[in-house]
Amino acid sequence: MNDSPDEKLKENILALKHERNAIILAHLYQRPEVQDIADHVEDSLGLSRIAASTTADTIVFCGVHFMAETASLLNPKKAVLLPDPDAGCPMADMITVEKLRAFKEEHPGAPVVCYINSSAEVKALSDICCTSSNAADIVESLENEELLFIPDQSLGAWVASKTRKKIHLYPGYCLTHHRLFPEDIEKMKTLHPRAAVMGHPECTGEVLRLCDFVGSTSAMLKYAATSPHDEFLVGTESGILHRLRKDNPGRQFHLLSDRLICPNMKLITLEKILWALRAMEPRITVREEVREKALSTIKKMLNAKR
Repeated sequence: MNDSPDEKLKENILALKHERNAIILAHLYQRPEVQDIADHVEDSLGLSRIAASTTADTIVFCGVHFMAETASLLNPKKAVLLPDPDAGCPMADMITVEKLRAFKEEHPGAPVVCYINSSAEVKALSDICCTSSNAADIVESLENEELLFIPDQSLGAWVASKTRKKIHLYPGYCLTHHRLFPEDIEKMKTLHPRAAVMGHPECTGEVLRLCDFVGSTSAMLKYAATSPHDEFLVGTESGILHRLRKDNPGRQFHLLSDRLICPNMKLITLEKILWALRAMEPRITVREEVREKALSTIKKMLNAKR
C-alpha cells in the first residue's frame, strides 16, 4: 500500500468528497494532479452543462471565479466552492457594468452576446451567453443582423469571420493567449515540420491565420483524436497537454510557447481542495437580483439551437 503524502492527500479528499456528497469539476487548464482527482474535466461549456444537471450537494470548482460563479447561478441552493478565491480572470475584469452600459449606448438596440468569461453582473446586463465552443452557433441563432460581442475581441473577430452579421467588438482579450506570436509558430514549425498547428480562438488573428485548426479546448481534443497527424503544436494554455497526452498515447504534443501558462488556472492545488472540503469555504454566491437576470443568459445558451 502506498502511504506517500500525495496518496494520503488524495485519500482524504475522496473521503471528504463522499462525506459532503460533493462533485469535483476541473477545467482542462488545471494542474495535472487536479485534473486527475476530478470527477469531470471539461471546457467551460461542458462544465456548465454538468453543473446544471448534477445531483451533488456540493460543487468543488477547480477553475477560475467566473466559472464557479456560473455554477452558483445554476445551483443557488448548493454549496459551490472555489478552492482559491484569488483565481480570477483578467479578461473578465476588463468589462464592467458601467463599461457595458456605455458600449450599449453607442449601439442602441443591438443585443449583447456575452462570453462566459465575465462576471454575473455583466451577464445580467447581456442578452445571451456563449463559450468558445458555441460562440459562432450562438451568433447565428440570433435573428438580429447587428450585435455586440463582449469582452473578447479575438474570439469575436474569429466569429465575425464566419458570419455575415455585423459584430461590434469590445476591446478585451486573454493575457495568456495574446502572449503567443506568429514567430513562435514559425520557430516551432522549423523544429517540427510535420506537426499540425492547433490554435484557440482567443489568440490574435495573425496567429490563427498560421494554424491548421482553430477551435475551443474540447474541439482540440476531438481534432487530435481524429486527425491523420501524429504530431501537434498546441496554441492554448499548457494544462490541456495533460489530457491530450493521456487520450492519445501514441501521438506527440508540443506547446507553441512556454509563455502559454495562466497563473490563475494554476492557483488551485490538492491541498486547497482538501481545505475547501473541510471548511466548506470559500463559497461562491450571487445576489438574487443579479442571479435571476444572469441565469437567463446562461439558460438561453444551454437551450440554443445549433
